[in-house]
Amino acid sequence: PPFLQAPPGQLHRKGNLLWGEDSEEDIYMRFMKSHKCYDIVPTSSKLVVFDTTLQVKKAFFALVANGVRAAPLWESKKQSFVGMLTITDFINILNRYYKSPMVQIYELEEHKIETWRELYLQETFKPLVHISPDASIYDAVYSLIKNKIHRLPVIDPVSGNALYILTHKRILKFLQLFMCEMPRPAFMRRPLGELGVGTYSDIAFIHPDTAIISALAVFTRRRVSALPVVDQHGKVVDIYSKFDVINLAAEKTYNNLDVTVTQALRHRSQYFEGVMKCNRLETLETIVDRIVKAEVHRLVVVDEDSHIVGIVSLSDILQALILTPTGGDRRHRTGFSVPGSKWNGPPSRDD
Repeated sequence: PPFLQAPPGQLHRKGNLLWGEDSEEDIYMRFMKSHKCYDIVPTSSKLVVFDTTLQVKKAFFALVANGVRAAPLWESKKQSFVGMLTITDFINILNRYYKSPMVQIYELEEHKIETWRELYLQETFKPLVHISPDASIYDAVYSLIKNKIHRLPVIDPVSGNALYILTHKRILKFLQLFMCEMPRPAFMRRPLGELGVGTYSDIAFIHPDTAIISALAVFTRRRVSALPVVDQHGKVVDIYSKFDVINLAAEKTYNNLDVTVTQALRHRSQYFEGVMKCNRLETLETIVDRIVKAEVHRLVVVDEDSHIVGIVSLSDILQALILTPTGGDRRHRTGFSVPGSKWNGPPSRDD
């Protein structure tokens, strides 16, 4: 592949592969440009698709029942995929229509997906962002971050079939599988604080006694995918993510959103190992290993007293490794600066 090539006299061996010494910094970028999205699609996986005439409530119950976080939307009239239904939609419905535990959320109980889309999207409607299986994984990363999304459907341009949904997590895991075969760029051994990878100002967080409806409002207003739970001493004691919100659908408790975050988190359906943390003195190499092994979407950056300092998300890491190698020191290599990235403000992190 082209990313293995280098001028004569500048090659060295790593395992069975040859690499150029002067080009290690953007090795991950070239690796991703030389692989197609098809390479990352598993031979067997579950893909749930919803017709837009399905009731919203049934759709969210189906997400829970199938253990998925999002589903492509099929519109029969157009005979095509028109969007995605995600946990963000569930949060937006609850945040928009919830009044009190005594009032049923009619819009969630009765609306069809198409009705919700017409009411909520209106003038902000955007066509479905998707990618071809023949496109490079680099293009997929670019699209995810540029469009500020966390789900990218892989759609066959010939048949029109949806094959898979690409995520930051899947892409980083794929890259890490091959990292041991590549030279390790120098920036991987630099500390997080020095690289500036992540968000370190105006961090959104909540408290243990914050009401769920208030937390949902923060999700919507700040456009983040998780909220660290900070106690009265300023220490990080838990984390409430958008994925935790789907438990409200699983337990059918979405009609009482006045309960506290602490009460809601007692009902986590899966084993919770605690908040995954890191500090600014740890190297990017360590951070990547930890986030991939833990299979989480972000690490909370804390100081020596467990006080929150920042957040490092999967999109921050992919940005640093692939789009702007060395964490932003060489933005000109990619030819663009991502709107909403850490250089222009915090990125939008969908679920």
